[in-house]
Amino acid sequence: MNAQTTLFGARCVLALSAVLFTATRAAAVELTIDCGRPAGTIRALHGVNGGPIHAGETIDLSGRHRELGVPLTRLHDCHWPNADVVDIHTIFPDFAADPSRPESYDFRRTDDYLQAIVNVGSGILFRLGENIEHTKRKYYVHPPADPQKWAAVCVGIVRHYNEGWARGFHHKIRYWEIWNEPENRPAMWTGTDEQYLNLYVTAAKAIKRHCKDVSVGGPAMGYFGRLQGDRWQPPDLALAFFQRCKHDAAPLDFFTWHTYSDDPCEIVRRARAVRRWLDAQGFAKTESLLDEWAFLPDSEWCTIPAGDAGRQQRWFQRQGGPEGAAFAAATLTLLQDAPLDGAAFYSADIQGFGMFNEYGVPKKTFYALKAFKMLVDAPQRISAEGPCPQGLAVAAGIDRLHERVTVLATNFSAAGRKLTLRLSNLPWKGPLRCETLVLDAGHDLSPSSVERPADGQARLEQDLVPASVHVTTCQRMR
Repeated sequence: MNAQTTLFGARCVLALSAVLFTATRAAAVELTIDCGRPAGTIRALHGVNGGPIHAGETIDLSGRHRELGVPLTRLHDCHWPNADVVDIHTIFPDFAADPSRPESYDFRRTDDYLQAIVNVGSGILFRLGENIEHTKRKYYVHPPADPQKWAAVCVGIVRHYNEGWARGFHHKIRYWEIWNEPENRPAMWTGTDEQYLNLYVTAAKAIKRHCKDVSVGGPAMGYFGRLQGDRWQPPDLALAFFQRCKHDAAPLDFFTWHTYSDDPCEIVRRARAVRRWLDAQGFAKTESLLDEWAFLPDSEWCTIPAGDAGRQQRWFQRQGGPEGAAFAAATLTLLQDAPLDGAAFYSADIQGFGMFNEYGVPKKTFYALKAFKMLVDAPQRISAEGPCPQGLAVAAGIDRLHERVTVLATNFSAAGRKLTLRLSNLPWKGPLRCETLVLDAGHDLSPSSVERPADGQARLEQDLVPASVHVTTCQRMR
């Protein structure tokens, strides 16, 4: 299965397939980075799931989140696997209480959790609902006994964090998502489709009646359905969800969906298919948000429930290692040309899928998002021209002062690459300094080479080992 997409309106064609890690012969590649051909804007799609404080605040990753410049933090599986913040039952512990009274709520821990996110400068997507429960006994993922009362609790939470109610805040949280993966049963929902649809309609209408300025959406679909070419066939619950929103005039400001894969091109194809389907069904104004995505080694789940411990450990090591890092960087590169309004990597915390280990030490996936952040800091896209072999993703940008060019090159394949970058039409005259940082099995964005071309033109040669990310910056020398 092959897919092709043109990067940034240029002739640099990236081809990836579902067998990216099949060894192929290394190819010499030469690309021209034309600084005189603007091609739009680099979009900051490196949102995450989970805030910076963990384990009862004994681990604070705020500095790391600032390094990434996280644009959006989705609140789901917070403090995974022990949910003590964000979830409805932690904020409103006694469902018999009166949701109109401030004393019915316990916002304290969630206040601190959100404040840490606000302090690092990230926006917030607040998932209203409960964390996933892989336990045999299900505790909180049941349909609320009274959807109207549950909706009133949601309005109370919106008031607290956006309007200062109940000694609250003015965080200006825009996105309010109603539940997570209701089709994922019984781990996320023990009720019926109809019960979820009733809950969504009730809560969405209540929130929008109270505050028309916020965005309400869902349902955070984990099961995508079928993709035939670029055509999406939504699963039954998604079809019923869209029909119910139309029938009941329920607000759907954004549609959220999830993808775990070993093929970055599959994610791009899904993004295009979702946008095409939404437009065709009358939801042209509904945003498309991929608010959970990550590398799925060999497209196989071997983590839930726990089986062979050694196999599970190796799976997570791949997920957070060089392969996962190259997947993340390639995906963020490809999504630049996908019709997607936002995305959130899973996840930015210290659990198995997290970008950090249990002690807060960064994994390779953290450095992949950090490499992408370097590209975001050069936000004016410029063209990359030339033939790109399978498994190579390249993107380039220039900073706002037109004094620094950044090229992000990812080799998401089992073959080494000989890459030559030729920079043309630089926006300054005279000498420059070019430095390349490498992310691979042995390096965490470590300096690889420094060159100082004297004539304002740069021709840089790089060896891209399998599953690696290179960030090259060329700056004007004063």
